[in-house]
Amino acid sequence: MKVTDVTARAFSMPLTSPSYPRGPYRFVNREFLTITYRTDMDALRAVVPEPLEVTDPLVKFEFIRMPDSTGFGDYTEAGQVIPVTYKGQKGGYVHGMYLNDDAPIAGGREIWGFPKKLAEPALRVESETLVGTLDMGSVRVATGTMGYKHRSLDHDAVLENLTAPSFLLKIIPHVDCTPRICELVRYYMTDITLKGAWEGPAALDLHAHALAPVADLPVRDVVNAVHLVADLTLGLGEVVHDYLAKP
Repeated sequence: MKVTDVTARAFSMPLTSPSYPRGPYRFVNREFLTITYRTDMDALRAVVPEPLEVTDPLVKFEFIRMPDSTGFGDYTEAGQVIPVTYKGQKGGYVHGMYLNDDAPIAGGREIWGFPKKLAEPALRVESETLVGTLDMGSVRVATGTMGYKHRSLDHDAVLENLTAPSFLLKIIPHVDCTPRICELVRYYMTDITLKGAWEGPAALDLHAHALAPVADLPVRDVVNAVHLVADLTLGLGEVVHDYLAKP
């Protein structure tokens, strides 16, 4: 294989059999259970990197079911997103994600810098309750519950939230384990078709785990919960801050 062939084909590993196709990526009937809760401000400041700023002691715990996604197939994920601002722009910092499919773990980490780890999340309806769970092996890490479709939400307000930017800390190590890439990345969801949006009573329970430290941002009280179903495209990212750039 010639050098030019390598550079022309190189976008993922392994070179001759990538784990995922080139993006962007379309999701159909993507289902969200998002529970917003209050936590400790000092705990948030300890995990959110500058130049992002935390303005409120809030965290969004998300359970997301993705039955039909380009190149990634059928999978589920769960994780924590922290509301932040970047140079006055409101958005969300993706703090940690746990999912059950190799392709989106590899693609999410390599392309954008999503903090994805292998686990066993689930989102399902049990009688009149929407239930989200997150397990690391045999250990239950998180349980979220919400009354199923109690009240419809205003679609315009929901769409405004879905189109807000999200931020990621992308880290790629050098061969000697020093950072070769360390960047703040911004991305957007685009081409959104909102099929349903509801709210209802909710509860969230987090448990300590050495390798899935979701309980390090403890639940003080639940603020609200929303249940969404939408088609959308996960847009490719842009670098907004390079931590390794010389001043």
